[in-house]
Amino acid sequence: MDNLVFLKLGGSLITDKTQPFTPRLDKLLQVAGEIKSALSGDSGLKLVLGHGSGSFGHYAVKEQSALLDLPPFSPKKSGESRKSYWEGFSEVWFRASQLNRIVMEALNKAAIPAISLPPSAVVNAQDGIIKHWDLSALQSALKVGLVPVIYGDIVFDEVRGGVVLSTEALLFHLAHQLSLKHVLLAGLEAAVWADFPIRRQTVGKITPSTFNSISGKLGGSHGVDVTGGMRSKVEEMLRLVQQIPSLSIQIFSGEEVGNVEKALRGDLLGTLIAGDKV
Repeated sequence: MDNLVFLKLGGSLITDKTQPFTPRLDKLLQVAGEIKSALSGDSGLKLVLGHGSGSFGHYAVKEQSALLDLPPFSPKKSGESRKSYWEGFSEVWFRASQLNRIVMEALNKAAIPAISLPPSAVVNAQDGIIKHWDLSALQSALKVGLVPVIYGDIVFDEVRGGVVLSTEALLFHLAHQLSLKHVLLAGLEAAVWADFPIRRQTVGKITPSTFNSISGKLGGSHGVDVTGGMRSKVEEMLRLVQQIPSLSIQIFSGEEVGNVEKALRGDLLGTLIAGDKV
């Protein structure tokens, strides 16, 4: 699928990350409309949609951090502690799925034929790394013209009991399995900034060889984020393009009206992350 695109709607874009469990409903509807327009204008476009957990998953993980720090299979934990661990696991799952339902409602209102594929139901991890992901439903959805939707979620882990997998961690796996060529990361920021937090100078392109010159100026996250913010995101994406040199990744603002549709149509927005030879 040469025209297969992965689009992530960042948690900071679709929720208010400074307020627990607060979706940005108007923004979700606007972005869903832009996705619909892009799909309608290009019958060959194949899309996998991902979204962050924003103020739902990140706050839930923070609230349950005391329970989730120690694996439930440790002999140091009592039966009651193990019970509490799984109660925390369930709460994080609930909050992540709660936001996903809100996202799916926005997609449905925009008449996008989408189907949610919760990672907690199809992914198994081993010590924090994806061990197995049954992609059959996702691949079938793409073949019949549906938009599969995934999101940051908590999954079962053979060593730790449970582990939170960010959308980027899921993307890392999918990029290899689906031979992705284009990744679009839509958030609040217009691009990666060379002078964060002043925000006057954007970085047009980042490659593995140029990263060190700007790494000290990259910022964290707006609001609560348990996955590391912008610096962590750029580092993850650089590792990915080193493994898949043909891959191009854009970090851009979904806040500006029309940007998501433009990016899906092929416009270069924000910051491009690519291999040194691209």
